[in-house]
Amino acid sequence: MSTLVDLFTLLIFPGGLMLGIAALAYEWVNRKLVARLQNRIGPRWFQPAADFVKLLAKEEVLPEQVVAGLFYMLPIIAVAGVFTAALSVPMFGAQPASSYPGDLVVTLYLLGLPTMCLGLAGSNTLGRFSLVGATRALTQFFSYEAPFMMAMLGPALVAQSWSSTEIVAHAGGRWLLLSQPIGFVVAMIGLLGKLEMPPFDAPEAETEIVAGALTEYSGRGLALFHLAKDAELVIGLALIAALYLGGGSTWWMFLLKTLVLLLFLAGIETLVTRLRIEQTVGLWWRYVSMLVLVQWVVTIVWEGLLL
Repeated sequence: MSTLVDLFTLLIFPGGLMLGIAALAYEWVNRKLVARLQNRIGPRWFQPAADFVKLLAKEEVLPEQVVAGLFYMLPIIAVAGVFTAALSVPMFGAQPASSYPGDLVVTLYLLGLPTMCLGLAGSNTLGRFSLVGATRALTQFFSYEAPFMMAMLGPALVAQSWSSTEIVAHAGGRWLLLSQPIGFVVAMIGLLGKLEMPPFDAPEAETEIVAGALTEYSGRGLALFHLAKDAELVIGLALIAALYLGGGSTWWMFLLKTLVLLLFLAGIETLVTRLRIEQTVGLWWRYVSMLVLVQWVVTIVWEGLLL
């Protein structure tokens, strides 16, 4: 009986099937919010699911002079990495399917796997747009990843634990946003960078390099890359809500907090224009990383005084 429960948890709720549905749903909400903020109508509720099914049904074209095994495996690895990361994140008001010491660090590393797969996917082809997109994606990855991880590990310093479950339990419903506002803002903006959403969409700028590293992808491979990105959005919002907003003890509280965060992201997408790569790198490394480090020092000193 316990085996059936474990399989249900991993595959259905809060596992793979529920995460896949939520990924498509949150993509639609994000596109709808951005459209309304731009005075447009936006897509209908079933559009992300229709696009996903359509891509699955289309032929997957293999470009010339590419490593076929790598070309086909990279989308699968990206999706597998994101869905594995979800196992240790509290979502939909349920406890994580797998919790262990250090799971937060492992989750953050797994969330970086899709970008690395994206860079390899673009480098595996001879198309100039793909190569430029891959270069931009990896350059941007090294600029935002460190500040993002530092911001997400800030609450771990307070709880003195690297486990997401223990951090949420230590917070006891308190919003660490109030004591670590810089970390919260950096985590939100860093999530935009991880997802290559405006203003950090230079790696896939349509007006410059078509679809960036994914220009040569079609069919199932393109569908899986998009699914990995959408699932990463849900996991990122869930992780920020758990660490900075006291978690979501019920499913409706989880939806409320993550949708409010998504509205915040949509507002940034609408208001800020695209940044060039050198602007992104200079902004994050020179200023944002220092701000997070200063907040770390303040947190350590404050917690030491309280003890």
